[in-house]
Amino acid sequence: MEFKNHILKNSAGTEIHVTNFGGIITKILTRDRNGKSGNIVLGFPHSEDYQKIDHPYFGALIGRYGNRIARGKFTLDGKIYQLAVNNGPNALHGGLRGFDKVFWDTHQTGNKITLTYQSQDGEEGYPGNLKTIVTYELTENDEWRIDYEAETDKATPINLTQHSYFNLSAGKNPTILDHVVQIFADAFTEVDDDLTPTGKILSVHGTAMDLTQPKRVGDGIAYDHNWVLKGSGLKLAATVRDQDSGRAMQVFTTEPGIQFYAGNFLDGKLYPKNGGLCLETQHFPDSPNHPNFPDTILRPGKKYRSTSIYKFGVE
Repeated sequence: MEFKNHILKNSAGTEIHVTNFGGIITKILTRDRNGKSGNIVLGFPHSEDYQKIDHPYFGALIGRYGNRIARGKFTLDGKIYQLAVNNGPNALHGGLRGFDKVFWDTHQTGNKITLTYQSQDGEEGYPGNLKTIVTYELTENDEWRIDYEAETDKATPINLTQHSYFNLSAGKNPTILDHVVQIFADAFTEVDDDLTPTGKILSVHGTAMDLTQPKRVGDGIAYDHNWVLKGSGLKLAATVRDQDSGRAMQVFTTEPGIQFYAGNFLDGKLYPKNGGLCLETQHFPDSPNHPNFPDTILRPGKKYRSTSIYKFGVE
């Protein structure tokens, strides 16, 4: 399949550039407080580079299971499944060839793109033929809305997310350490040295994980954790702002968790450490191995649905 590029654009001049390879967002152009447009996501200059060059999931659609599954193993209905391991001892973001490394069928109508992918039974070790439909929409209110849907013919874990790296300065500042982040969560999932959950859900209060009030990223730790969001339905999960440019972003989601990653593993080849941050709306990492976590098993006859919105603005 050949590369296709799509552009969503609204009357405010906001643009979202999408390729059919990995459902990758290659550019998001928004205006700063002075009306100057700039690209606020990290990525490569050419779409074909995403297939040729190893990269840390820049702008990608993530599946079949976002984040980590410990040792790449889980038990479902009495059967042990072994997944492709690609992150130390763990399975990460769908495996060696996750949804970020396949071509999606795309159809654009106005400012809406529908992406469809059929994942085969046994792909990367996951059971079931899984049909996934993801819709990207750019509204006139400067909202990037993502609707996820999926159906399967066998029970399977599923956890879809979007892995764009944001730098709201549009490259004026090489890192996001001066960005200010707030996450509306009173708890987080504790992780071990491999960054996989221990199964414990801990309070953020009195810890470095407390982002209930706006906090400069550089004043915290090397964030790469899952926060347990408050409330149900579509709710405000996080905000981020760049004080120099005035750009701001709000993240809304129906998901129970959000992974805040501060780009700690960026290696300087293209972008420096902490060159961008990710706010990945999700179910919890390694949920198939933790019965106390929200269920991530999709069964035949049921439909997976999830919605997240990234709203751009200026303060």
